[in-house]
Amino acid sequence: MRGQYPANIEAALETLWARAAKTIPDWLPMRYISWLPGVYEVAGRFQAVASGRSNIYLILLDYADRRGDPHGVYVGMSRYSPAQRFDQHKAGIRAAGCVLKRGIEVLNGPTRHLQYIKRSEAVRIEAQLAEALQDAGLSVQGGH
Repeated sequence: MRGQYPANIEAALETLWARAAKTIPDWLPMRYISWLPGVYEVAGRFQAVASGRSNIYLILLDYADRRGDPHGVYVGMSRYSPAQRFDQHKAGIRAAGCVLKRGIEVLNGPTRHLQYIKRSEAVRIEAQLAEALQDAGLSVQGGH
């Protein structure tokens, strides 16, 4: 799919989801995002030493109504799983306004190694990851 127009890739992913939804892993995003390989690279630089109950998560944001890149990312930290926390955001429970209004899906893959970590490390990594993603040129929310 590399080198294809995003519309062609979106159509292929839609077909894939329709035919094989039960076998697709949860870390695979549901749409094409040109900058996702860079997010994996940036997130891979962060490591936690101690285990705990906190999770770092990324949520894809929809900025199609604005100029520039149609997507952004929200960086968060929670004791809930990324999927549970996304559902809470969308239900308005301790929700960040940008996720409530623009959240599309959880990007599980880049932060899979940052699950069940010590809270103090999660606080540090959340802020540093948001800053690193912003330095990489992404539109970033959260990370505080």
